Amino acid sequence: MTTAAQRAATLEDVARMAGVSRSTASRVIAGTGFASPAARQQVTAAVDQLGYVPNPAARALVRGGGGVRLVVAAQGASPAVLDDPYVHQVVGSAARVCTPAGVGVALHWLPLGDPRGLHQLAGDRTVCGVILVNTTEDLLAAVPGSLRDRVVSIGVGSATVPSFDVDNAAGSDAVLRHLYAAGRRRIAMVTGPRWLPCAQRPVQTYRRLMHQAGLPEWEITGDFTAARGRAAAGEALSRWADVDAIYAISDDTALGVIAGLRDAGVRVPGDVAVAGFDDIPLAGMTAPALTTASHPVGRIAVAAATALLDGRPAARVTLFPSTLVARSSA
Repeated sequence: MTTAAQRAATLEDVARMAGVSRSTASRVIAGTGFASPAARQQVTAAVDQLGYVPNPAARALVRGGGGVRLVVAAQGASPAVLDDPYVHQVVGSAARVCTPAGVGVALHWLPLGDPRGLHQLAGDRTVCGVILVNTTEDLLAAVPGSLRDRVVSIGVGSATVPSFDVDNAAGSDAVLRHLYAAGRRRIAMVTGPRWLPCAQRPVQTYRRLMHQAGLPEWEITGDFTAARGRAAAGEALSRWADVDAIYAISDDTALGVIAGLRDAGVRVPGDVAVAGFDDIPLAGMTAPALTTASHPVGRIAVAAATALLDGRPAARVTLFPSTLVARSSA
């Protein structure tokens, strides 16, 4: 008997074949704790038959870490991506999972368009797993075969790289419908970077809803920063004098939009409503408080790290729900 050709045998496979619990199989393989002679014989036979090899994270549990680490690899045009609060939240959430397992967490910059760092990580024996952030199709295509059982993506994935992400299409749908229900009919959108695939889902949602409602489609390219949002507000006012709402797919950008509108003497939400996406802590503390949609970054990162540490096959796509958080800015 063999496991499916598309994946390596897991501890669960061994336990199932041996007819023992997962914890018993783990103790036998690790050589620690009690197990009956019969259980040891059954587990050993199952390991041999399945060709099971403990993943690096499991070995780290046995030897107390030994320098094994999980790497959060963030792709970006410059090292500034390493300072992104979103990336920091991914690292912190992964650490909550990894620290009790004796596994460290490291942060690594992958320059945009240069996948060589992936090959370095694949060849590093201390790396038990990699979480890709700001993933593109080119980056997915460059994942070495030796890394494919040890990598997941927060964002887009592929047939060989499972993805974990927020359903930002549904969240954007909820925000835009909220703006429409409030009587807004000239809604501009500040997008994310054009090179980032997961940022295109809200754009597609915006275009679909505007088309269905017979409304104009007004888009300004953003980069998730407040500075760009501030500039985008001025650009929107100069291009579309009758704009009555601006939706930015980042709370930081939306807060910048509010600042830019105030610079121009425009009232929020009296003249122009503003909404964002992410529901960062600051969103509820501003004046006016920001209408947005939730983004459970911590839960997403925990799920991604857990999948790597457990060594279990993950669903190809795992989407976490996003819901409207209505406040006074829209």
